Amino acid sequence: MTAIPTPHRPRWRSLVLLALLLAPLLWPLHHFSERYYSESLAEQNRQTLDLYVANLLGTLHRYEVLPPILADLPPLRELLASPDSTELQAEANRVLAEVRKDTGADVIYLMSPAGLTLTSSNWDQPDSFVGRSFTFRPYFREALSGKQGRFFGLGTTSRKRGYFFASPVRDADRIVGILVVKVDLDDAETLWGKTPEQLMVTDANGVVIISSRSDWRFRATRPLDNAERAAIAANQPYPTQSPSPLTLDQNAWMIQSRELRETGLTASILAPRQLVDRQVTTAVAIGGAALLTLLLLLGLMMQRRRHYLDRIALDARARRELEMRVLERTQDLEALNSRLKDEVLEREQAQQELVRAQDELVQASKLSALGTMSASISHELNQPLAAIRSYADNAGVLLDHERFDDARGNLRQISELTGRMASIIAHLRAFARRDRHAPESVALQPALDDALALVAQRRRAMDVELIRDLPDAPLWVQAGETRLRQVLGNLLTNALDALKEKPQPRRIWLSAETTADGVELHLRDNGPGFSEDALRHAREPFFTTKTSAQGLGLGLAICDSLMRALGGELLLANHPEGGALLTLRLRNAAPGVIPQPPEDLSA
Repeated sequence: MTAIPTPHRPRWRSLVLLALLLAPLLWPLHHFSERYYSESLAEQNRQTLDLYVANLLGTLHRYEVLPPILADLPPLRELLASPDSTELQAEANRVLAEVRKDTGADVIYLMSPAGLTLTSSNWDQPDSFVGRSFTFRPYFREALSGKQGRFFGLGTTSRKRGYFFASPVRDADRIVGILVVKVDLDDAETLWGKTPEQLMVTDANGVVIISSRSDWRFRATRPLDNAERAAIAANQPYPTQSPSPLTLDQNAWMIQSRELRETGLTASILAPRQLVDRQVTTAVAIGGAALLTLLLLLGLMMQRRRHYLDRIALDARARRELEMRVLERTQDLEALNSRLKDEVLEREQAQQELVRAQDELVQASKLSALGTMSASISHELNQPLAAIRSYADNAGVLLDHERFDDARGNLRQISELTGRMASIIAHLRAFARRDRHAPESVALQPALDDALALVAQRRRAMDVELIRDLPDAPLWVQAGETRLRQVLGNLLTNALDALKEKPQPRRIWLSAETTADGVELHLRDNGPGFSEDALRHAREPFFTTKTSAQGLGLGLAICDSLMRALGGELLLANHPEGGALLTLRLRNAAPGVIPQPPEDLSA
């Protein structure tokens, strides 16, 4: 075997050299990212500044038109004509207070040409303007000269900032008063919120009047000359006559301004350059990380190449060993394959036997279901057949005695019993197919009387005493007339069967009670009662304690299924004084008509 030559392996110093060559690429990345993020921030701030300026101008324009409109109000003109009238002053105060409440203005007041405030919307406040003189304000002088007055200043009385609109009140060509509306500008700062960018609005003097930073407020952004300082002293727009300077580091802020010519204000937005520096630093860091990742990938690729060549040599040796093992395993697999073929053949034969057994089981299930159905029909028809036989025998005797009316009545009973047999068969077929009939309103007592009539002859023959404790008023329950008679007949027959071996006295008790959930019918006998085994299995089909000639064991199973289908319940128990106690729980129903119409036998 010839040795595989070892390939040339590059050293890590090649990667260091490559890193030194690629590192200068980070400088143009820094330059372009700084330019991109600066332009993005400037565009974002421009849109924000436009939005704020539009909101500020909208607020001011909304109140700008108020003074000329309010100047024509009759109560104000009447007060200007008679300034000493207290009644006119009270009426004017009320009108201005209502207008201020409706418009949202801070204060609305009316001054005489002499500068004395005659009426004000805050007349009832501690800082009322009534009786005060504001002749030193520029808006008063401008309005007195017939112009629309504008002015920003700090209220000398309320100490609140505001923008003042003043309008002359004219009587022909004569100015008889000055109407002033003050707009509160505090809300203009609350709209800004807490953001890294700062808002600043300056007036014509360059003094900050609105700012998102309270420490900038009423500070001068540029030096003030002597004329401006004299105007500040005369007009008193600020809390101080000598605003302290506000020095901003131009390298620390990106400043964008917008001049509002009609108001004399200038709105500015200042964004800290840290926002750009932070994003640029992140971009450069990402670029450096990408460069480092590239170098690491190159190193990893070289390392993998070395490992790949080493693995080729190992694979060559392993391949020869594998060929030997494959040859050995092939021989073992051939022997194993032969055994598997034999096992597969055996499993196929077992599968065929299983399919045949399943077919036989399905056929047996069908025969069992058919037998259950036949036994159920035979069981349920025994009672009406016995009654038919009894009525037929009686009819023959009545005919021999020429009692034709009584014989005709027996024949009618036979006809009704045949109809009942058809109804029972139809319900058993529907029960076998899992059909469902909606419960009807059925009177309990008539159904119980019909069931008692079926077993009357047998009861009299066995000398069984019937004790009834039922209310006179009909008890209406949710059931089917035929199904309810079928259940009651089965239970009465089982009670008579239980009393067959019982010596006298033989008794059956029937009672009913109304509960919150429905009606409970109790049927009790004084027979031997249920054994423990019978209580556990009485509801199962073909379970019986009688001989095969006496019963099939389907009565209680059918009764339990019919009661559950009607939404009721059949309870089995032994009475404390002896004998069986069966309870039928049925749901209440709305009163109907007696007799009930026959059930639908279409099923």
